[in-house]
Amino acid sequence: MRKLRQNDEVVVITGKDKGARGSIAQVLQPKKRKYGCLRGPRVIITGVNLVSKHKRGNPQQNQPGGIVKVEAPIDLSNVAIWNPNTKKADRVGFKLLEDGTKVRYFKSNGELIDI
Repeated sequence: MRKLRQNDEVVVITGKDKGARGSIAQVLQPKKRKYGCLRGPRVIITGVNLVSKHKRGNPQQNQPGGIVKVEAPIDLSNVAIWNPNTKKADRVGFKLLEDGTKVRYFKSNGELIDI
């Protein structure tokens, strides 16, 4: 079970987009680098970390070319889950309920995320 999942509301805690909020569109799994070490997981957040990408047009499919804004991935360690009750970034913990299901909860106030 991952601490952050798709459609979670998160806030960027460091970098050029510090303080920006959005929901997770995609979680990218770690890749193996050239010398065997792993690169950490990354996330794509809607409306955050926009970069300009030069796109070539395709006249056969009626796609125009030009410069488009695309969301780039951010390292998972640079984002934190947004707690709507405290209106701050928060950490995530795990609990086992009486019926044996594993759920996530906010560390600051103990409230369950997965209901």
